[in-house]
Amino acid sequence: MFILCAIFNVYFVFKFLKNKGTAMSSAAQEKTQVTANNLEAFWMPFSANRQFKKKPRMFVSAKDMHYTTDDGRKVLDATAGLWCCNVGHAHPKVVAAVSKQVQELDYAPAFQMGHPKVFELASRVATLMPGSLDHVFFTNSGSESVDTALKIALAYHNVRGQAGRTRLIGRERGYHGVGFGGISVGGLVNNRKFFGSLLTGVDHLPHTHNLKENAYSKGIPQWGAHLADDLERIVTLHGADTIAAVIVEPVAGSTGVLLPPKGYLERLREICTKHGLLLILDEVITGFGRVANTTTAAEYFGVQPDIITLAKGLTSGTIPMGAVAVDKKIYDAFMQGPENAIELFHGYTYSGHPVAAAAGLATLDVYQQEGLFERTKELAPYWEQALHSLKGLPHIIDLRNIGLIGAIEMEPIPGKPTARAFEAFLQCFEKGLLIRTTGDIIALSPPLIISKQQIDEIFGTLSTVIKGLA
Repeated sequence: MFILCAIFNVYFVFKFLKNKGTAMSSAAQEKTQVTANNLEAFWMPFSANRQFKKKPRMFVSAKDMHYTTDDGRKVLDATAGLWCCNVGHAHPKVVAAVSKQVQELDYAPAFQMGHPKVFELASRVATLMPGSLDHVFFTNSGSESVDTALKIALAYHNVRGQAGRTRLIGRERGYHGVGFGGISVGGLVNNRKFFGSLLTGVDHLPHTHNLKENAYSKGIPQWGAHLADDLERIVTLHGADTIAAVIVEPVAGSTGVLLPPKGYLERLREICTKHGLLLILDEVITGFGRVANTTTAAEYFGVQPDIITLAKGLTSGTIPMGAVAVDKKIYDAFMQGPENAIELFHGYTYSGHPVAAAAGLATLDVYQQEGLFERTKELAPYWEQALHSLKGLPHIIDLRNIGLIGAIEMEPIPGKPTARAFEAFLQCFEKGLLIRTTGDIIALSPPLIISKQQIDEIFGTLSTVIKGLA
């Protein structure tokens, strides 16, 4: 009898556990099925999450100048994704290079090891940089490039025996990514105010935007070079021997395409040289043919920085990658002491990733073989004319441009800042056009492969939408 009871109990325990396991398995399967296409799990960056998830705007594929939505519509890309897809989408040479590299070498550690393509890419990028910026440190984004550049600047003065140079100077309305260094030297209030005291010892130059003096400028505005002289005031306030570097965007992109006044960047360079400050140009947006028939805006403006930050166009957005190009004097300052000693205690797991390096090399090939930087120079006048044809439309208070970059500044709706431009964004999307808005400014930066017909399409759609805005 005892044995029968024991067998009976074991049977029911086994059956209970089996049923429970089945129930748990079913629950897990049900959760997987429910959440596979659930929009709630993804916390979207720089997005109105609740609004988006009520009426999503989904891309499922892209080719050349167009995205395809989940309902099969073609959307003309007037923003190169996020300022990055310079050679267009899914370029066959870039796709082939990435596919081959994944099969050949998917990953290699960057600390105390290397692989051929990262050295090849560094050499090729260095040859494209102005002056003696002949060493390249790889990162994974523009944000990492900026924070890397700031750390290199601080460490450079330290290894030269000037450890007191710890201050960093940015600019109002500047955008330098979302790392703590970047938002500290940046000047966009919403990017800063939620995150505490940020880095200490940071000051800011005034921004250069002035509608009264420079509205509807075609290309570089004439007024405002004197604003660079505020750097002298900052130097007098803090002392030159406490300042490590000044960082600015040659063209402030994310804040709404603010162009440097004629002579402004040159004056910054003069003051930095005078006081021994490093000049960092953030070219995450302007790098790789965006402003002219040059790799960098520095070359276009004739200004020689000490450091340039890069990303976006480096791989045309195909694989995340950033870079920091530094002057030979900076690199050489670190190459002291025992040869077996690490010179710079900084880096990332994915620095110089093999697949990113392959994408970068292929992208540089496309720029050269298809003459895309020259194409920017050729199309710039047509782009400028098309943009400024919008002058006189309702709500527009400024139009500005350089290379294949443009901005349409709109008068805000009283009490509803950003609403008018965002409504234009939504309407353009419905009409098959992707634009970008920042505040009440529409920012445009198409892939460099754009045609004149597509330029006409962009501004034709914008004209129709803007005329119908409240």
